Amino acid sequence: MTSIYVRRRALAITAGLSFARRMAAGFLVWAILSGNNVMAASIPRILVAFGDSLTAGYLLPQDKGFVPVLEREPKARGLNVTVINGGVSGDTTSDGLARLDWTIPDGTQGVILELGANDMLRGLDPAIPRANLRDMLTKLRERRIAVLLVGMKAQRNLGPAYVTAFDSLYPDLAREFKVPLYPFFLEGVASEPSLSLQDGLHPNAQGVEKIVSNILPQVEDFLASLP
Repeated sequence: MTSIYVRRRALAITAGLSFARRMAAGFLVWAILSGNNVMAASIPRILVAFGDSLTAGYLLPQDKGFVPVLEREPKARGLNVTVINGGVSGDTTSDGLARLDWTIPDGTQGVILELGANDMLRGLDPAIPRANLRDMLTKLRERRIAVLLVGMKAQRNLGPAYVTAFDSLYPDLAREFKVPLYPFFLEGVASEPSLSLQDGLHPNAQGVEKIVSNILPQVEDFLASLP
């Protein structure tokens, strides 16, 4: 049963409008009175997956990378979602910071931020990706673009001090900026050779499917949280 509040909200939309404008607002009023499902399905959502080769789909067919597979799933559920591939193979967080402003187009509602793996592989001081990611989160907040932060984990042969400093930067930043965190992009894939390319670092097509399956519930929650 439609609540009194919702009916008042619908009436408020048309109050004071001319007859022609009331007619134009008719669909919106009907959608409010009949519930939010139609509206939610029809509202376009634009996300940018901003990252490195893991986002870009390194050595995979165009339709098998992280972005197209991720976009496919919400669309199959009737959501109007566009996911832009903002991944560049080899990028460090410094590279990402340098191109952030022109890579994220106006109209973007959310960013899936996945960077830091190449900083770690190069053995860079974890203070560097921490500072760069903080600057990126600050810039995106200033543009009022929501962020889902995606974490990475350091290779254990880098030593306990490095592992602790690197692994902690993602949850620390998520708390600082009050953004959702997906803790580890390669969860369930990094330890499975059958899900990785021969280099042992990047997911194969089956690995991407696993990654998307794991992260999808959080991405859908992220989409639902967008204004």
